[in-house]
Amino acid sequence: MGRTKSKVETESLPNVMISAASAETVARYGAGVRERLVAYSGIDNELGKWLHTSLKDVSNYKISADPLKDPKRYYAELKAKAGYSAEVLEVAERRAAEAQAGRKPTTQRVDDLPGHVNDPLYDITSKVDASGNPVPGSSAQLKFRGKTPEDCLKILSGKSCEKYVESNCKLVVPKDYYDGVKEALAKRIEKVEAQIAKLEAGENAKALETRQAELEKLKRIDRNLRQSKVTNAEAQQAVTKPGWVTAKGILRDAHQAGKAQAGMGAAIGGGVSIITNLTAVFRGEKKIEDAAVDVAKDTALAGGMSYATAFAGAVIGGTARNASSAMIRSLAKSNLPSYIVTTVWEIGKTMTRYVRGEIDGAQCIEELGVKGYSMSTSAVYAAIGQAICPIPVVGALAGSMFGYYLGNATYAVLRDGLVGAKLAREERIRIERECEAAIAFTRKCRAEIEADMRRYFQAEDRFFRFSFGFIKACLDNGDIDGYIAGTNAVIEHLGGTPAYANKEEFNNLMSHPEIPFGL
Repeated sequence: MGRTKSKVETESLPNVMISAASAETVARYGAGVRERLVAYSGIDNELGKWLHTSLKDVSNYKISADPLKDPKRYYAELKAKAGYSAEVLEVAERRAAEAQAGRKPTTQRVDDLPGHVNDPLYDITSKVDASGNPVPGSSAQLKFRGKTPEDCLKILSGKSCEKYVESNCKLVVPKDYYDGVKEALAKRIEKVEAQIAKLEAGENAKALETRQAELEKLKRIDRNLRQSKVTNAEAQQAVTKPGWVTAKGILRDAHQAGKAQAGMGAAIGGGVSIITNLTAVFRGEKKIEDAAVDVAKDTALAGGMSYATAFAGAVIGGTARNASSAMIRSLAKSNLPSYIVTTVWEIGKTMTRYVRGEIDGAQCIEELGVKGYSMSTSAVYAAIGQAICPIPVVGALAGSMFGYYLGNATYAVLRDGLVGAKLAREERIRIERECEAAIAFTRKCRAEIEADMRRYFQAEDRFFRFSFGFIKACLDNGDIDGYIAGTNAVIEHLGGTPAYANKEEFNNLMSHPEIPFGL
């Protein structure tokens, strides 16, 4: 019963390499997942921002009409609210795509720009000028209007949209309407051109001028028409089920991450398997036919493991990157999410063998020790390798391989030194003394850490006691500016930026015409 030490110590190497190789993919797609979570909650913990409107906010705007008793009114209300959710979803989709491409997301709702709530022209933008204003060529108006593409075109060419057309504003229509609107536009343009041809042969100059103006308008709409990344159904579903729409987007991103990484994982697993199986063939331990079958199996398993690592790593990493805790956000930017998935998988394999009776308790503990120690050193050296060799994947792979083998070697030395049954009495005493010294050193470090934590929390306690005491005193004395100064001190201590410094600035902020009610 059991397996050789070399088998236990080397079987996890492909998965360790897969974790290291997936770092860049997990980071990119995890950043995309984070954007969807921000769009849902409206809270961007990484940047310390609150969105003007989130999917959750839109869902809280209750529809008053009963869908069974008054379906027409219900649909009208749903369609109106879907316009808001479409803006939030569109920005989330674009920011996720930008992050997945390895770029810093720049798309945002214009309502989230200071002083631009209810902008007369634009809903979204990907670029602002030095004064914080949306740049026209990089900004757009969303129009999720009409029951059909033809209805949508009527609205776009009607009086309500004249200011957008005249300003050469980009017009974004639902994903499922775009082709229909383009087709309807082509027909309208062709019809108007035929009318102009007839009028040019006559003497009705006024009618000719009207049709020429209409043609120019239609062509301008055609030039500025853009396809949304969101369908009507998705925008409407986001009004009633924002959590479900967000979850679908996250799963879609995670699936894309898995697909993007599966090929790399198959290559890594196949490469390691080819080397190990060819070695076995040359030694006469395995037939070439059996080796070929094992290589195929290992390649497929590695591809599946790589998919699972990137899939779960993107979800875990994206969720952690928008956590309220700064420490968790910091860890999420490392390759920890990938190593969590791989470690759970490796430990699960060992525990499954133990439950099935393939290994005994001692062997189970030994395997868990080998894998735990090796995975931790591999993670550290993968980060070091990537820092030394900034070529994507290459540095992390080299570092993780070195760390894994170093971890195996170190652990093997420690294990053999401690569990050998025939050690000389003096050697055992020496090892026990070294262990006692290591324990004492560990306890000393722990005591120092606990002392540092006590000092930190004592300082925090003094700060907050003083601050809240000062704030209460200002309230009791009617000192508004003092109260604001006290609360601003707390905000700055927690890493925030105060919105105003005194009573006058507060009044100016509250009386600003573009400040939404409730903010």
